[in-house]
Amino acid sequence: MEDIVKTDGSVTAAKGFKAAGVAAGIKYTDRRDMAMIFSEAPATVAGMFTSNVVKAAPVKYDMEIVKSSPYVQAVIANSGIANAATSAQGMEVCRKTAEHAAKVLGIPENAVLIGSTGVIGEQIPMDKVTAGIDELAKQLSDTRQAAADAEAAIMTTDTVPKEIAVTFTIGGKTVTIGGMSKGSGMIHPNMCTMLAYICTDCNISKEMLDLAARTDIPDTFNMISVDGDTSTNDTYLILANGLAGNPRIESRGEDFDTFMKALHIVDEYLARNMAKDGEGATALFEVKVVGADNKDDAKKLARSVVSSSLCKAAVYGHDSNFGRFLCAMGYSGADFDPEKVSLDYESRAGSIRVFENGSKKAYSEEEAGRILSEDEVTVMIDMHSGNAAATAWGCDLSYDYVKINADYRS
Repeated sequence: MEDIVKTDGSVTAAKGFKAAGVAAGIKYTDRRDMAMIFSEAPATVAGMFTSNVVKAAPVKYDMEIVKSSPYVQAVIANSGIANAATSAQGMEVCRKTAEHAAKVLGIPENAVLIGSTGVIGEQIPMDKVTAGIDELAKQLSDTRQAAADAEAAIMTTDTVPKEIAVTFTIGGKTVTIGGMSKGSGMIHPNMCTMLAYICTDCNISKEMLDLAARTDIPDTFNMISVDGDTSTNDTYLILANGLAGNPRIESRGEDFDTFMKALHIVDEYLARNMAKDGEGATALFEVKVVGADNKDDAKKLARSVVSSSLCKAAVYGHDSNFGRFLCAMGYSGADFDPEKVSLDYESRAGSIRVFENGSKKAYSEEEAGRILSEDEVTVMIDMHSGNAAATAWGCDLSYDYVKINADYRS
């Protein structure tokens, strides 16, 4: 298996992909709010979407395109308005967006995917969308800046961009995967408002691309939580145009394993950084569970702790109240023996064990507080009962979270 190299790239890193981001004035007046990703060659596509029963129009639209279209070549996304709870008019906006983009780009209408993020319940002004598409098509470029512009255009309450690219070798050919995502609040995926777009020049069948996405997302994007709210708009799309020229991946094997390893690096990086940039967050809150009886229990335990408001508040306050973490484990739905559990706090400042064999360890509260004061904090939980492990990512819960969401529509 060849080495996988991280680069400062994004959705334009892979061969044949271009992007653009413009200020279309859909809702915001002072920022980019509309993005386009374009593949020069037809691309296979796979997607994962929110499990929320209230699905935004672009989610329902994309689900059908991913299922039925032979290939795709473009993604049009906007921020500011989510196009959710917009009934038939919202679906018509998606159809007209795809129709206009197809005409401008010279591709089939069913080769266009749609994404939206922002306020629920408002209608998107179609005149601004069509004007935005015209401008986006003019500005399409394969430069790093073009990708950055596209990322900026889908950000809402995000404070930093989330972008990454990796290169690796399959069959003697250099293959690239590049991706970008947004999401800072309403993050608790079950596939936030979360959008993630991954572009690769790997030559891979639709069936294997779908398998790759469905295999990796449960361990990456579905292991993050900011506030426990599963959005109406959660969308993960991966496009593969085959321009790397590697032998086509049509079944499991070494080439597929290499692709999966690279995709996992991209997905985990984007997911982890979405959690770190949670609304009002001051620290990444990571929970690692090891020694569990099975993977399902390990995931339940990690997600329960990382999603707990009390645990998140303790991290914000640098409070080594391990009882909160044990409590969240106890209602996770996993069956375990508390007498076997050990619990440690870890960060760049060090590591300290606070709980073991059913009772509190003798430890320095001052040292524990110092460890919990870093901007990335890990709670390490060893169940001492098996070999399964899982990691979940979240963030602390600060006063600013309430301020941001109380003023979200203002």
